[in-house]
Amino acid sequence: MTPHPVVVITGGSAGIGRAAARAFARGGAAVAILARGTERLADAVAEIRSIGVPALGLSVDAADANQVEQAAERVERELGPIEVWVNNAMTTVFAPFHEMTVEEFRRVTEVTYLGAVHGTRAALSRMRPRDRGSIVQVGSALAYRSIPLQSAYCGAKAAIRAFTAALRSELIHDRSRIRVCMVQLSAFNTPQFDWARSRMPRRLQPVPPIYQPEIAAAAIVRAARGTRREWWVGWPAARAILSARVMPGIGDRLAAKLAYEGQMTKEAADPSRIDNLFEAAPGRQPAHGRFDDRARTRMLQPWLSARRGWLALAGAVLLVAAIAGAL
Repeated sequence: MTPHPVVVITGGSAGIGRAAARAFARGGAAVAILARGTERLADAVAEIRSIGVPALGLSVDAADANQVEQAAERVERELGPIEVWVNNAMTTVFAPFHEMTVEEFRRVTEVTYLGAVHGTRAALSRMRPRDRGSIVQVGSALAYRSIPLQSAYCGAKAAIRAFTAALRSELIHDRSRIRVCMVQLSAFNTPQFDWARSRMPRRLQPVPPIYQPEIAAAAIVRAARGTRREWWVGWPAARAILSARVMPGIGDRLAAKLAYEGQMTKEAADPSRIDNLFEAAPGRQPAHGRFDDRARTRMLQPWLSARRGWLALAGAVLLVAAIAGAL
């Protein structure tokens, strides 16, 4: 057993999960990474160990509840009691809803939504007897403000938000000291835009502005250590959430007008590229995607999230002006 606090991160071998694993490790935590790609797992574990803390990589499909449960058992056996569990595993399909198959929609839902449910169940079953621990759900502004071309993913993120709210109320009722927080993200520079399944004619991108994943990682660490029920990471996320609350109908029209083009670059898509929907994509993908030259390294995230009440008032005024100019 390790004296380090133990953190589990699903989908932790690349992208935001990989950045979060590094951030927790640099804070002294032992990190267990659950992901499908064995090559990336080995690479991520080696990186965490080079920081000087224990690390464990487990090949797990988050959509399989038994695999998640067995992984949690092994983490506690080899590293110690789980203090923090981060549900970050996700997958998506970029396509109009009518072009998606039933199998594709189910897979996105099972990995992104049910993966969070399975992870939460595995974590809670171990945290409840000790009456301590923290569960962080990695969400998205899309949990509030859905956009076209990612109907399954938006639905899954909204489902996680509703599930988490119900669970939080149950924990409050039980006077539990276990904390549950959801982190709603803006757009980040991760490899998913090169391995997500797509039927779009051009290469994918996050809807700008784009931020580096280390910003999201810092927010996840902060969420795990704090008591706030939800963090909005960046003004783009705050703006999207506020628009969904204040004027959802106009938000629908804006998404219809701007989000199709906003999710694609001008480069033609490669029809032969491999996606990661049903099988892990090959290669050793790092935390960053291919947008380093466009991604921002700073945001006023802590200031913004700590002042959400004032933002709601100011945002309503700004949204009216911004939307009027865009329409």
